[in-house]
Parts: sequence; C-alpha cells; structure tokens
Amino acid sequence: MERFELLMLLYQGAMVLWAAAFGGCVGSLINVLAYRMPLGLSVVSPPSRCPKCDTKLAWNDNVPVLGWLWLKGKCRYCKDPISFEYPAVELFVAMLFALLYTLWYVVPEDASLLGIAIGEIRPEWATNDIGKVWPGDTFPEFLVLLALFGSLVAMTIIDARTYTIPLVLAWVPTVVGIVVHTGHAAYLELIADDLWRSRAVFQSWAIATPWTDAGRGGPSAQLGWWWIGASLGGAVGVGLSAFLLRLGALKHSFADYEEWEAKAIAEAKAAIPAPDAEGGGDGGDDLASDPHLWIQYPHARREMFREIAYLAPIIALGSAGGWLAHRLAGPWSYDPGLLDTIPAVGAAPLWLTVLSGTLMGYLIGGGVIWAVRILGSLAAGKEAMGLGDVHLLAAIGACLGWIDAVLTFFVACFVGAIWGVAAIPLKGKLARALPFGPYLAVGALVVVLGKPLVEQGLTLLLRSEMPIDLP
Repeated sequence: MERFELLMLLYQGAMVLWAAAFGGCVGSLINVLAYRMPLGLSVVSPPSRCPKCDTKLAWNDNVPVLGWLWLKGKCRYCKDPISFEYPAVELFVAMLFALLYTLWYVVPEDASLLGIAIGEIRPEWATNDIGKVWPGDTFPEFLVLLALFGSLVAMTIIDARTYTIPLVLAWVPTVVGIVVHTGHAAYLELIADDLWRSRAVFQSWAIATPWTDAGRGGPSAQLGWWWIGASLGGAVGVGLSAFLLRLGALKHSFADYEEWEAKAIAEAKAAIPAPDAEGGGDGGDDLASDPHLWIQYPHARREMFREIAYLAPIIALGSAGGWLAHRLAGPWSYDPGLLDTIPAVGAAPLWLTVLSGTLMGYLIGGGVIWAVRILGSLAAGKEAMGLGDVHLLAAIGACLGWIDAVLTFFVACFVGAIWGVAAIPLKGKLARALPFGPYLAVGALVVVLGKPLVEQGLTLLLRSEMPIDLP
C-alpha cells in the first residue's frame, strides 16, 4: 500500500507540473496574441522576434519564465530590456492552471486550509462516479475550463489596453465548449451498458442542462423539452441573423462611427488656434488619442434599434423552437402510476440535453449583457457596453452553463463597483470609464472557485429551507 501511495503521489505531482508547464506555454501564446492582435498582425508568422532589433529569437529564448530569467530580462542580441509583463503573464497562467488541477484532482474532499473547506471547491462533475463508465472521464470538461480561462486572460489584457475584445478570442472557447461537452456526452452514452444507468451517473453534468426524464415527467419534463427546442431554435436564429447581416438585409450597428470620429477630430483641430511660441494648439491630437472618445458618439440610441432588429430572428425562432419541441415530444399523457404527465417520446438523449445546455448558456449569457447594453444605451444616449462583452459572457455560458454565466455578470458588477469606489481617490485614468471585460473575467474565476460560498449566500438570501445546490 505504501508503494502504491508513493506512486500516486509521484503521479499527481507530475500532473500538477504538467498543468503548470502547459499553463506557461498558454501564457506565452497569450503574450503573442496580446501584442499582435491589436496591431492587426498575424499570430502565426513571422516567428517571434525582438521588437527592437528584429532578430529572430532562438527556441530557448522562448521558454516560458525560465527564458526571461536566463536572459536576465534583456534581449540576447541587442541587450534591450524585455518587459516584465511577459514572464508575469506566463507565471500567472501557469499557477492558475496548476491551482485548478490541484483543487479538482489532488485535494481530498474533506481538506481544509485556515478554516476554509477547500475540498468543497471542486465541482460535483469532478467527483461523481463517472469512472464506472470510463476512467478519467472528467478530463475533457477540465480542458474546456482551461480553454476558457486562457482566452479570458488574453481578452482581459487586450481589453484593458485597447477597450476592445477580438471576437475570435471569444469564439474559440465557445466552439470548444459546445463541441467537447456535446461530443463527450455522446461518447459516454454510446459506450454505456445501460442508458438509464448512464443518466443516473450524469444527472449532475458539468453545466446546467434541461433534463427531461420521462420517469419524473411533470412540469420539469415539459419545461425541459421546451428549453431544448428554444435553445436549438435560438442557435438557428443566430445563424440566420448573421447570414442576413452578411447579405446586407440587416445593417451593422455603429457602422458610421469611424467616419464620425474622424470628423470630430478634424473639427476639434479646426476650432483650436494655430500653435504659438509656447507650443499650444494640440487639443485635436489629445482628442484623437482619447480612448473614451466613443462615449461622445451622439447616435447610440438609433443604433440600438438596428441591434434589436438583429435579435428579432433569434427571439422568434427560439420561441417557435420551444413550442415545436413541446409538440413533437407529445402527446403528453397522465400516468396514474407516476401521478405525473409524461411525453410520448420519453427522455431526451444525453447528448441532446447537453448540447441544449451549452446553447442555453451561450444564448442566455450573451442575452444578459445585450439586454443591459440596449437598455443602458437607450436610457443614457451613449453606448453602455461593448459587443465584445456580449461575446465574452456568451463564451462563459457555453463553457460553464447559463447559471454560472448569470452569476458571473452579477459578481462582475460587484467587482466593478468595488474598483470604482477604490479608484475615486486616484483620479486620472483610473477614475474614468473602464472596460467591463476584465470584471467579467474576474467574476468567472470567483464563481468557479467560490461556488460553495455563492450557494450559501443564495440560500441565506432566498431564505431557502434546503441548501441551494447549483449545477
């Protein structure tokens, strides 16, 4: 037994080191993305070079963290200083990935640290009896988590610098979440000896899903089938709206912003007297470099109606899909033995419920931000939130589910409020408008690592007699 325990200890230690090394490599990629994407450069070619002397870097110069330490923070060729931001990002992502792996797979369930039950941080999907179907089965869901947080770090850095979020950084975890969750569920259901046994094992999936168990029936089954249809219909609506936008039948919102910005800068320069001997007359240049110029755009309310037109097919097809799925699952009949109403088709396949769960997360997550964006812009007359934030929370929903996405939004608002109060005495740039993307990233991390505290808080807030147990 002692030898087995030693081997397990070595194995777990090696896996933690693997997670850290993998995180360091992801952090190195994030540095490339954060530097090149805002400049419109390819992230594939040319290979990494020194921005000062343009010399191609050797492979050992790019080793995460260790390469920077070996070079003593200077370029090997021109001796120009290398920003500390590079190893800091690599180290942060390495520690984050190692921490997540340790909490998910190494720390015992009853472990505590400084009175905090850290063993309870691990989600239910990492502890349920999935190993009966396939050992190590929760690892694909863990990789979805890593893909999400790697993308969130990249989006946070770029958003904090430029007030923009490259949409591809949100699309990647979205696709990963939908494909991996659904594909994994389909595989597990395919190899399960008994369908109902597999359903019992996977009732607590990694994300919230509209389970439609015919054995339970009743309103939960009816609502579950409605949500399956609504999520599929809404996804079709997203594709239709994007297609209509590409055809020109729908118009891009804020399509004339760059033209307005150029005109506003030109007018500002024309209104300022020519520079005198003391060097005056640079107000137009100050306006051009102001990252908050978008706040002054005067037609935000008008643009919101274009976005409402874009959302109309999504809402319409989502509603129609819910109604159609409920009809197709029927006829619904009352079962005296179950004392409940059941559908004729029985339970939905596991892969379908998981697919609808990821789509629900995507649609509801993005919908929460988009609703705030539209209502806030109509009320204030200026763009309330960026569309990048919509895609960011939609990606969180696709990977973590709609419940975690909604919780992330409220936690992000709380984090933003704290930062806003703390930044008041600092004045200057910190007291001005800040991008919401970093708050969403922090909110997602808080929700993932603090789910037990969130559940306890909701139990107290809602005065529930039973402890609230979120998926």
